[in-house]
Amino acid sequence: MKRYAIGADIGGSHISCALVDMVKGCIVESSRAERKIDNQSSANNILNGWEEALKQAITGVDPDSLSGIGFAMPGPFAYDKGIALFEKVAKFESLYGVNVQQELATRLELSTEASLRFMNDASAFAVGEAWQGQAMGTTKSVSITLGTGFGSAFVLDGVPVVEGDGVPEMGCVWHLPFMEGIADDYFSTRWFVARWADISGEIIAGVKDVAEQAILGQLEARELFMEFGSNLGVFLGPWLKDFEAETLVIGGNVMGAWSLFGPAFKAELSSLKVETRVVSSGLREDAAIIGSARMLDSVYWRHIEPVLSKM
Repeated sequence: MKRYAIGADIGGSHISCALVDMVKGCIVESSRAERKIDNQSSANNILNGWEEALKQAITGVDPDSLSGIGFAMPGPFAYDKGIALFEKVAKFESLYGVNVQQELATRLELSTEASLRFMNDASAFAVGEAWQGQAMGTTKSVSITLGTGFGSAFVLDGVPVVEGDGVPEMGCVWHLPFMEGIADDYFSTRWFVARWADISGEIIAGVKDVAEQAILGQLEARELFMEFGSNLGVFLGPWLKDFEAETLVIGGNVMGAWSLFGPAFKAELSSLKVETRVVSSGLREDAAIIGSARMLDSVYWRHIEPVLSKM
């Protein structure tokens, strides 16, 4: 195995990437690179931004020691082929049908031995947590991210599971029915915005705005977070139980308000007799970078390659 790989986290409005030491399983701090990306821009402009950040991260690395680049990429995307399928998702739609793997390989002029590999971003977060984070040493874990969307992945022995007993279709839960919609409607930033507007008539920009009011003791704001935590427990508890998850890792921006919704969430899990250990991500955004880079480990690649076409 070559010593280094690049891990790249593709967000809706940015790319964050860094060199990962595959022996130590950690980021080389001096290699970090980030660019803001206009996801409504042309395909060429988006690819240019990704290219610039990746070239910065690669700077100074001996090409012979670089095994390639792993991407934590949001869907819809053909992960096994490296082809963008963004459609009706209000981001990166100009890339629809573009072979991102070929485009970036050409632009970066990498060695023919360097591979470009792609994984769902929530799965990459979960892989990073299982490899070097809070779920390290855990046989069965579930990782979720609470933010603009509701990311999730089920992991067995470090590899995402997308089918089988106790695992939902596609190995994630955002699309599953809940109350009057789907889970993503209730466990994302837009739920807080919409629900707070219903309660108070006030339009807020995000979770932080109402969290500040809750911390100051505003009753309706505190009840909002308790409602969120209780709903999350009701929805997620049965899946944790069926999968027999030993650890649940939670990340994402909403975790900044964990003290406000965590107790209600844990109380609901307890009432359902769910014994899963619940922890906050320590790696945070770095989990997806580290997890995506792990695809460049040839031994690990043999385990995860068959899963990618089912994400």
